[in-house]
Amino acid sequence: MSAQPAPENALVTESLTVHYGPIQALHGISLRVPEGKIVVLLGANGAGKSSALGAIAGSVRPSGGRVLLDGQDVTYESAPRKVARGIVLVPEGRRIFANLTVRENLELGGYLQRSGATRRQRLEYVHGLFPRLAERSRQLAGTLSGGEQQMLAMGRALMSEATVLLLDEPSLGLAPNLVTEIFACIQQLNCQGLTVLLVEQNAHKSLALADWAYVLETGRVVAEGTGAELQANDKVQEAYLGL
Repeated sequence: MSAQPAPENALVTESLTVHYGPIQALHGISLRVPEGKIVVLLGANGAGKSSALGAIAGSVRPSGGRVLLDGQDVTYESAPRKVARGIVLVPEGRRIFANLTVRENLELGGYLQRSGATRRQRLEYVHGLFPRLAERSRQLAGTLSGGEQQMLAMGRALMSEATVLLLDEPSLGLAPNLVTEIFACIQQLNCQGLTVLLVEQNAHKSLALADWAYVLETGRVVAEGTGAELQANDKVQEAYLGL
């Protein structure tokens, strides 16, 4: 398979390890996410994908290895500190605040923005990406459809001026037409310069977007390559593409 180009101003993990008590979820994985690219993590349930995102984002404490951003070691920085650096996680299951309005959810995403003018600019930006969020600004977030809740979760992350977006199963539970819409949004964000690390069950769509992809099995990287290369890989076809 092709060698991935050396990352420049990239997110990198080096021999990243995660334990939950006596259970080891990640066994020294090394990933590279070059600036402005889409990198995909594939794997079955329990492969360690969400643990990898959590360790990068600061919601899970690594037990070994390093996380580097632009060459700086950010391994053990808190989640808020990583958000301030531009690393933002959109978690599996959306985790919006159901009893708050759409506008309030978005404003919480911009809590690090001290300038009111900056918060307004970010809100206008998010509304431009997701017009439905502007239309439903005063609606309780818990009453939105699944697709709209995913847009809200992504919009909330973008309120913080994210430069590296970590997406955990954004299409989970969505109708096919909404899946297509969410993937179009991801591609649009990437075209605007956003770096994306994507964990996704829909291997067909995610590999079609991917500049590079990794396959995890039981906490280890077992394959990597361009999206096209992994689509043509017999093992990946059998396990993830239903071929």
